[in-house]
Amino acid sequence: MRRKSREDDECIALMGWVRMASQRHPELRRFHHIPNGGGRSKAEAGRFKAMGVKSGVSDYCLPVARGGFFGLYLEMKPAPYRTTGGRIVQPRPSAEQKKWIEESQDHGYLAVVCWGWHAAAEQLSGYVTLKPTKVSA
Repeated sequence: MRRKSREDDECIALMGWVRMASQRHPELRRFHHIPNGGGRSKAEAGRFKAMGVKSGVSDYCLPVARGGFFGLYLEMKPAPYRTTGGRIVQPRPSAEQKKWIEESQDHGYLAVVCWGWHAAAEQLSGYVTLKPTKVSA
């Protein structure tokens, strides 16, 4: 069985915050996880790829238009931490994740990397309070 990661812990904490905050901001109910990462067997990874899983896609999406953007993509990374040897670790987005973020921004989305659930909650709080983007039918 795969060991739970720091990022998993941050994501679980973020979703707990989202559940509470969605009472005040109902549009947060549309915030969802995109399960592209994780440890999988080769057979399962092949099956997921055949179903459309893509490398680099952000962890979360909020398909709500605000502040002139069409929606928000959020890449989650664990908050910086110290190893037992005292070294500070701050995980970085991969080249594929950076490319996804850049291309999403080019297409009118706000796409960001957040280190830790607090930073992600702050980003979401700010985003949902932006003026709704006018979308013509």
